[in-house]
Amino acid sequence: MSVVVTWLGHNCWTIRSGEHLLLIDPFLNDSPTAPLKAKDIAPNFILVSHGHGDHVGDTVEIAKRTGAKVISNYEICTWLAAQGVEHTVGGNLGGWSRHAFGDVQSTPAFHSSQLPDGSYGGNPGGFLFSIAGKMLYFACDTALFSDMQLIGARQLDLAVVPIGDLFTMGPDDALQAVKWLAPKQVLPAHYGTWPPIAQNPEQWAARVRAETSSVPTVLRPGESITV
Repeated sequence: MSVVVTWLGHNCWTIRSGEHLLLIDPFLNDSPTAPLKAKDIAPNFILVSHGHGDHVGDTVEIAKRTGAKVISNYEICTWLAAQGVEHTVGGNLGGWSRHAFGDVQSTPAFHSSQLPDGSYGGNPGGFLFSIAGKMLYFACDTALFSDMQLIGARQLDLAVVPIGDLFTMGPDDALQAVKWLAPKQVLPAHYGTWPPIAQNPEQWAARVRAETSSVPTVLRPGESITV
C-alpha cells in the first residue's frame, strides 16, 4: 500500500494511507502559506508536536468538527480536553502508540513548548511512524542532536527536517541531520513562512544530492510525494 505525504506549508503535513488521513501540526487558518483552511480538511487523526501556536494551530476546531483522535504529549492532550476535544492519546518521549493506521513513536526534539494561553506544553517532540511497511520520521521543530543516528538506524523510507534556522536547525545542521538519518527520501520543512525563516530549499537540496545518498524533494505547499 502506498503512503502519500502532502505539505500544507510550515510544518503542517498530511499522511494518507488507505482510508486513513493523518494531519500533523495543523497551522492553516493563520498561515500565510497554507493552501487550505481548517474547514477544508477532515482527518481521522491529528498529531501535535508541541505547544506553540503555529503547531497547535487549528487542532481544536478541526477535532471538534470531525471527531478526529489527537495524538500528542500528555500535557497538550490534557489542555485540548479542557478545550472540549473528546478523543486524545497523550504519551511521552520514547513511547509508542498503536492505531488503525499503524504505529507512532514520540521522538525527542530540542526546542521549547508553551501553549497559546501561556500554560506548560510538555516536552516538544517529533514523530516516527510505521505505516504500511514504511518508516517515516518527522523531526518537527528541533535543533540538531546526535541521537538522530539512532533514529536513522530504523532504516527510514522518508525523513522530514526543518531548514528555516533561527527557531530550528538551519540548512547546515539539517544537512548533517540527513547524513545521520540516512533516509531514502528527504523533504525540507519549516521555512519560507515568514522572512526570518526564509531559505533557498533548492540550494539545500543540491547539497543533499552532492553529499548524501538520500533523494531530496522540494515541495510547494499543496504538493505531494508517494513513499
